[in-house]
Amino acid sequence: MAIGFDVQNVVLGSGLFALFIAVVLAVLVLRKPTGTKKMQDISAAIKEGASAYLKRQYKTITAVSIPIILALYYFVGLPAAISFIIGAVSSALAGFIGMALAVRSNVRAAASAQKGLMSALRTAFEGGAVTGMAVVGLGLLSLTLLYSYYQSISLIVGYGFGASLISLFARVGGGIYTKAADVGADLVGKVEKGIPEDDPRNPAVIADNVGDNVGDCAGMAADVFESYVVTAIAAMLLGTQVLNGIWLPLIFYGVGILGSTIAIPFVRSNTKPMAGLAKGLVVGGLATALLAFFATLYFTNNLGVYFAFLIGLIVTLLINLITYYYTDYTKKPVQYIASSSTTGAGTNVIAGLAVGLKAAFLPALVVCAAIVTSYFFAGVYGIAMSAVGLLSITGLILAIDSYGPISDNAGGIAEMANMPAKLREVTDKLDAAGNTTKATTKGVAIASAALAALALFVAFAKEVHLESIDILSPAVVVGLLIGGAIPFLFSSSLVAAVGKTASSIVEEVRRQWREIKGISTGKAKPEYGRCVDLCTKSALKEMIAPGLLAVIAPLAIGYLLGPAALGGLLAGSIITGFLLALHMATAGAAWDNAKKWIETGQLGGKGSDTHKAAVVGDTVGDVYKDTSGPALNALIKVMNTISIVFATAILAYGLKIF
Repeated sequence: MAIGFDVQNVVLGSGLFALFIAVVLAVLVLRKPTGTKKMQDISAAIKEGASAYLKRQYKTITAVSIPIILALYYFVGLPAAISFIIGAVSSALAGFIGMALAVRSNVRAAASAQKGLMSALRTAFEGGAVTGMAVVGLGLLSLTLLYSYYQSISLIVGYGFGASLISLFARVGGGIYTKAADVGADLVGKVEKGIPEDDPRNPAVIADNVGDNVGDCAGMAADVFESYVVTAIAAMLLGTQVLNGIWLPLIFYGVGILGSTIAIPFVRSNTKPMAGLAKGLVVGGLATALLAFFATLYFTNNLGVYFAFLIGLIVTLLINLITYYYTDYTKKPVQYIASSSTTGAGTNVIAGLAVGLKAAFLPALVVCAAIVTSYFFAGVYGIAMSAVGLLSITGLILAIDSYGPISDNAGGIAEMANMPAKLREVTDKLDAAGNTTKATTKGVAIASAALAALALFVAFAKEVHLESIDILSPAVVVGLLIGGAIPFLFSSSLVAAVGKTASSIVEEVRRQWREIKGISTGKAKPEYGRCVDLCTKSALKEMIAPGLLAVIAPLAIGYLLGPAALGGLLAGSIITGFLLALHMATAGAAWDNAKKWIETGQLGGKGSDTHKAAVVGDTVGDVYKDTSGPALNALIKVMNTISIVFATAILAYGLKIF
């Protein structure tokens, strides 16, 4: 069947359907009870802090983006500049939707816990599903409309660049905010004062809960949105030489929306949240695989492309399983880290590093296998379609991810509102599962970043007529080394930013405990706004330099050393960025769940020396899993997309001094 106007309508209809499901779910969630007056007040404080931060963040990003828009207009053209603006606005909107629904779902999940685990699980998951379906609907609609208007893939690459840049700043800024607040709150609250994680006596507790929303909800939504659209653009660029190849990525995304929708009712469990979430993931994957098979027969009859897509879908499930094994506290790796805490914080950190380093190997093998087999079935286009398969059920993946911070906030609200112990037991179960789901979905995001970046890299090579990379060339070797080093420099700046901000939070919390009489007994209310303001100012200040590094490095290498050196830079950054992200995300989650396992009463339980050692390990892991690790996804894709956007300008104006 020829691809034409009718297929365009099918894809547009899929995007609209996703938005319709998001609206329906939002109505269902917002109709649920919001608990006591105290719970509502705490939720309102979290919402106010998250909204204020996001508005200030977007103002800062707008100021940074203006010179980039002018450069695009001057060197590339008006369509690229317009596409960039639309991509940036769409990504910002995705982040805003993620945050807006999370801060309204958290208190409802806490209130639903009064009815039992099933009710709370459904509320937290449905709140996350609103974000997931809204993001994929927005992405599919905007891509389809842009391509239909310009009728040129090259002219909409700027859209991917805009989405990537916003995602990078959202991940960096949100990551610095959330982990600085978390680390600061834990070091004084848990270690020094021996109070629970979400105790209202901790001056940093509101900032900590705000951070869950701006980092894990708004940041993750922008990150996944960017992966979703950039992967499609890469596949569309490579699909120009394949029969009907331009529309197929969007068709398969539409199929994934249907598969994700079918899975939503299956997420349920009365005893184990992870079992319910896993059931939904399996149902969504199987439904998408079956629907994609019929879509392939109808639209292209190219089974090689279908098998490449199917490989990506299988990678999603395998990465989830591998990450689950390394990060769930019922498994040996996490229990090994917990046991190492009995001899102190040093041995805890060493064990966590070992687990994180080892955990990068199997996912790398899975991605390598996906590259080889998908190339066998459909060539370079097959690799891109494998990435599309990996992200096809993004609506479901993002729902499972957003469930994590929503349930975390629900537990915090329950603790601060002094709700009954029975309710807190339910939210604790949700939160423990949420730590694992956040880890598994980060693993999927990292794997998708690697496949998408590889597809973008191939697209860049085609744009600059680069048929091979000669590693004996001095320019290429320089590019490889600098590209390989950039993820380390980038991560260093984020780790340092969190450490610096967390130190200021620690000092502020100590000051309030020292100067405000009655905090320790609960008779005086801490100045929560001080910690919120400190985190906000520091995150917005510290996010600029890492973001500019991702923009300036490719342009500088391309302009000075030429396309081949820039190809080396991109290759080096993909390899080290991918592996470093896997190490950081997995190690961080394993440290966190080792602490959670001890808090269930193992190895001395809360308040013991073993627990204090595990808290120290968790503070190291916080910056790994929620700041540096996730931001590396956006880094490697920003570098690739900006290289494609400015490819023509680099060819025309580059010095090529080698």
